[in-house]
Amino acid sequence: MTDIAKDRLATVIGGSGFVGRYAVRALARDGWRVRAACRRPDLAGYLQPMGRVGQIHPVQANLRYPESLTHAVRGAETVITSVGVLASVGRQSFEAIHVDGPRAAAKAAREAGVRRFIHVSAIGADAQSNARYARTKAAGEAAVREAFPGAIILRPSIVFGPEDQFFNRFAAMARMSPLLPLIGGGRNRFQPIYVADLADAIAAAAAGAGTPGIVYEIGGPEVLSFRQLLDKTQHWAGRDRSYFPMPFWLAKLQAILTWPLPNGLRPVTVDQVRMLQRDTIVSEHATAEGRTIAALGITHPESVDAIVPTYLERFKAKGQYAHYRG
Repeated sequence: MTDIAKDRLATVIGGSGFVGRYAVRALARDGWRVRAACRRPDLAGYLQPMGRVGQIHPVQANLRYPESLTHAVRGAETVITSVGVLASVGRQSFEAIHVDGPRAAAKAAREAGVRRFIHVSAIGADAQSNARYARTKAAGEAAVREAFPGAIILRPSIVFGPEDQFFNRFAAMARMSPLLPLIGGGRNRFQPIYVADLADAIAAAAAGAGTPGIVYEIGGPEVLSFRQLLDKTQHWAGRDRSYFPMPFWLAKLQAILTWPLPNGLRPVTVDQVRMLQRDTIVSEHATAEGRTIAALGITHPESVDAIVPTYLERFKAKGQYAHYRG
């Protein structure tokens, strides 16, 4: 437990989500009292064993209802927003979740006298992008800075961990499908960051690391192409599927034709294809200016090779017993 965090309150908006739950754990480890704000606190009981008795408290809040955010941030010293959607559906639209919600949270935090506001965005956030995901992420950053000028913004590359929607998704596809789509030839590049390392960066920023008002780009130790990531996924999942080279135009056509299906059944959306047309890596400017995860004290982030095999083993034909012999 660190003295700086002892008995202080941090609110994590989206505390039951993929990144949020790791942020809750990292903050609790550092001694913070944590208020995990989520839409269904009754389903977030798994957060409480991450801390001492009474240290973590799930509460109801919804980015689409500003009044709930006012209650969630009251009395907090630090507020973290870690909510996002990969596909825009109904009321859970990109604009509602990426723009209006963070704006309302930042406004509520400022009015409540919160000292630090940390907003998790994404590398690729760009107001000029042709992808709505990227445009709304950029608009959300602007809305946060307008409402809370000293906010620290973290832009991670693709985030991996046991609950991720990248390696697990493609491992599941490799288990079921005889072919895997290689969109755009698999040449676009990523810099995957382990979710626990991202959470440690969030906790460090909450404790005082980083400069208010600065955007930090968060990437892991390796830059890997989409093809390399798929190769690794297949190897760790015990599969050997052939690739179907899919030009971007064909991937977009497939996304259009599968539009009526639920997002869980669609291979990819048009917006996701557009995002795949550009690299998702830490920029040279961020590196030169010291706006990376190292500036937040995380100097040795975990590699994909060190973490991902531990949770893809379940996709092998014999699961965790696949490596046994005799």
